[in-house]
Amino acid sequence: MSASLEYLEGLARKYAIEAVKYDRANDYDNAIKCYRNAINVLKKIIELYPDLGLRKVYEEWIKEYSRRIKHLEMLKNRKLVPVGGDGSYEESEESIEDFILKKKPNVSFKDVADLEHAKEAIREAIIYPIKRPDLFPLGWPRGILLFGPPGCGKTYLAAAVANEVDGIFMYVDAANVMSKWLGDAEKNVAKIFKVARKHAENGTPVIIFIDEIDSLLGVFSTEVGGEVRVRNQFLKEMDGLQDKDSKYHIYVIGATNKPWRLDEAFIRRFQKRIYIPLPDKRARLELLKLYTKGLKLANDVDLNELAEKLDGYSASDIKDIIMAAHMRTIKELFDKYGGVGEPRPITMEDFEEIIKIRKPSIKREAVKIYEAWYERFKAL
Repeated sequence: MSASLEYLEGLARKYAIEAVKYDRANDYDNAIKCYRNAINVLKKIIELYPDLGLRKVYEEWIKEYSRRIKHLEMLKNRKLVPVGGDGSYEESEESIEDFILKKKPNVSFKDVADLEHAKEAIREAIIYPIKRPDLFPLGWPRGILLFGPPGCGKTYLAAAVANEVDGIFMYVDAANVMSKWLGDAEKNVAKIFKVARKHAENGTPVIIFIDEIDSLLGVFSTEVGGEVRVRNQFLKEMDGLQDKDSKYHIYVIGATNKPWRLDEAFIRRFQKRIYIPLPDKRARLELLKLYTKGLKLANDVDLNELAEKLDGYSASDIKDIIMAAHMRTIKELFDKYGGVGEPRPITMEDFEEIIKIRKPSIKREAVKIYEAWYERFKAL
C-alpha cells in the first residue's frame, strides 16, 4: 500500500470519527463539516485509485454521509424534530444480528435447475455432517467456494442451502462488513463469527454466506490498511473453525465472479471449490421449463429448440429473455385493447424476436478463463 493511500485512508477515518463525535453531541455545524471533509477525501481516493478493491464500499459511505448531512441540515433548520425532542437521535448502525436472514429464502434444491455436481458437493460437505456427525471422525469441510460467470446461480444455490438445513443463514457482503465509520471492519468480522458460534453452541447449524467474496478477500494492486486487516481476521476465524470450533456446525460459503483475485491462503481454506458454469443444453431446458411453468405458451413453442438457440446464455439471461417475451404480449394487450382482458399466449416468434435483440452477457473468452482457473484449483 502506498504511503499516500495510507495517509488518505487515515485522514478519511479521522474526519469520520470526528463527524460521529460531533453528531452525537448535536453539534450540527461541525458534524456537517467533518462529514463533508470525509466525503471529499473518499472521492479523492476513488479518483486517484480507480481500481481499488473497496471502491464500491467507499461509494456507499459517500452516499451514507451525504444522507446524514441532509438529515442534520433539516434538524438544524428545525424541519425535523429529533427523536425524544431532546436533540438526540437513534443510531442506524446495523447490529450483527441483522446479518441473519429472519425469513429463509423461498428456494430449495429442487428449484435449482441442474447443477447436480454442486448440489452433491454441498450435501457431502454440509448436509451429511449435520445429520450424522458421528460418521466424520476426521471432521468435514467448513469452506465452500462457488465461482463462475455472473448470473449462473451461485447466490441462488447458496440460498437453497438455507432451506436444506434447519439452521441459520447469515448474509455478508463488503458493504455491510466494512464499517461506514472506517476502521471497524475487522471487529465486524470477529463479531459475525462470535454470533455464529453462539448459535452453533446451542446446536443450530450456521451458514455464513459471503457474496462477491473477492471484494472482501481479494488481493489488489492498490490496497488500504482496512482490506489487509479484514483478510487477516477472516483467516484467523476460518482457521478457528477447523481448530477450537471443529465440533460446531459453522460453514462459510463464498461466491465470486473473479476467483483469480483471491489470495492463495484463502483458496486453501475453501476445501470445496465448485465451478458454476454457463448452463449446458439440458440445464437450459430445465431453466426454460422452470421459468415458463406459470406462463401461457402457444402450441408452436418448442422448448428443446429454444434450448439449442440459447447456447452461451446464462441462467439470468434466459430468465430475462422469457420475461421480455412475456412483456411483448402484455404490451400488445395495452396497445390494442387498453389493458382489458388477458394477454395472448407467448409464441415461438416472441422468443425468436427477443433473442435477436438480446445477446449473451458472458463472452466466450471469459468462459475460457474460468475453465482454466477451475483446472488449476478445482476441489469437489
